[in-house]
Amino acid sequence: MSPHLRPASESLPTLEDVARAAGVSRATVSRVINGVRNVDPAIQEAVRRAVEETGYVPNRAARSLVTRRTGAIALVVSGAGDESGLSNILTDPFFGRVAAGIVSFLRPRGVHPLLMFAETAESQAQVLTSLRQGNADGAVLVSTHADDPLPALLVEAGLPAVLFAKPARPIPISYVDLDHRAGAKLAADHLLARDRRRIVTISGPLDVPAGQDRLAGFRDALAAHGRAYVPCAEGGFTYDSGEAAMERLLAEHPDLDGVFVANDLMAQGALPVLRQHGRRVPEDVAVVGFDDSSAATACRPPLTTVRHPVEDMAAEMARLLLDHVERPGLPPTSVIFDPALVVRQST
Repeated sequence: MSPHLRPASESLPTLEDVARAAGVSRATVSRVINGVRNVDPAIQEAVRRAVEETGYVPNRAARSLVTRRTGAIALVVSGAGDESGLSNILTDPFFGRVAAGIVSFLRPRGVHPLLMFAETAESQAQVLTSLRQGNADGAVLVSTHADDPLPALLVEAGLPAVLFAKPARPIPISYVDLDHRAGAKLAADHLLARDRRRIVTISGPLDVPAGQDRLAGFRDALAAHGRAYVPCAEGGFTYDSGEAAMERLLAEHPDLDGVFVANDLMAQGALPVLRQHGRRVPEDVAVVGFDDSSAATACRPPLTTVRHPVEDMAAEMARLLLDHVERPGLPPTSVIFDPALVVRQST
């Protein structure tokens, strides 16, 4: 019978069973399982084989007493404001991509994410309390508002944490981000290459660094080509805000022939508005989005967009956090990813 299919009446394998199978002491097995360094690699391999052969499963609770680690990290979504804001986050393809990237990195390492929401001051306090009590080894944080106090509170509490996107205010926290200005320049250069002359933009929320940087990068790139002014309507990174912003821009600039939209979800809202006004895409109006999310391929026509490698960035967040957990006192680190243009049928 396979050791993994023991009858309920048979006792579970112990450290002593593993030690006998590996030909080493119980203490050596314990050191290998608890990740203690300076154990001979050949011995480590012998213990790992013995664990597999016996079907031994470490007692996570007992192990955490030794390592003071839970084997879990918190994925914290903060700043939604209320339940309606939370609903918007959970239906946004961006959040699913973040979660997928984190899980894909952690799963092979035997670490599990705990999803926590900090949409109000009360729930932020609950998250801090939970982390202080050791219910997770640290936090990867997705913050949706520039004035979110949680990143600074995590720093003040001395808790290991990594933030998705540069903090709005300088604080000593590790973060992963994209070169948003470079991505917006890719969009501008592409619209100019398509011979578009009356170009407008739908920005993201301008109280968020990503929204600011995408707008600034786009305007700077066009200014370098002599375009001193770019009409802009501010959106909120949502489908509905893309609809409303496109309506405003068409009313004010009915002859527009190129649009840079600061995320794909807003572009998905903008495209039907263009159709309703009799504007063909891309013949009459070329449209470029940002993110390369599932919304880009759901658009009709499929959306040319700037690739935002969210899954890779989320995996890097998890890697940085585990580094901070393993090496307390590690200084804050930033990792900036490069964008790429993905050309489809909207330009």
